Amino acid sequence: MDELAQLVQGARNAMCDSMVERLAITAGNSLEVLDKLNDPDVQAGVSALLEGIGSLHRNGALETLLDAVQLIHGARRAASDSMIDRAFSFIEHMANNLGTEDLATLAYEAKGAMEDAIAECSIPAASPGLMGTIKMLSKPETQESLRFMLSFSCALRRRAVVIGKGAPMAQE
Repeated sequence: MDELAQLVQGARNAMCDSMVERLAITAGNSLEVLDKLNDPDVQAGVSALLEGIGSLHRNGALETLLDAVQLIHGARRAASDSMIDRAFSFIEHMANNLGTEDLATLAYEAKGAMEDAIAECSIPAASPGLMGTIKMLSKPETQESLRFMLSFSCALRRRAVVIGKGAPMAQE
């Protein structure tokens, strides 16, 4: 008993006021955490969290989740302010260029043309076969459509070659 008293006296003599204060704060925080754990909602949440972690571990998804978190964290640490600024500038530029009335009109008209073409193609040809195809090719509107598609594909190819070389797109 004498040795225990000496131990307590030694601990009392060794502790300064700041150490006692830190121990009191730590004990208070610990009691606060324990008090929150007594709340039924918190208990249910902690139980659900622990069950979810167990399920993730059993399925092998916990490792995938941790890898994803590490990937996101690495990307976040690697991203500089200038990279983020450039990304948002690109998104804004794309939204401004793609969000125009002209492009919306073009998309609407292309959708209408596609619906018309589907409706026309669903009607059986009057004379199927090789002779029907030759007859269709002799029509002026067919020849005009083929010329348009050929011209369009050539212009698209030229623009793709120009873009592929790193030069700005040619204006036509």
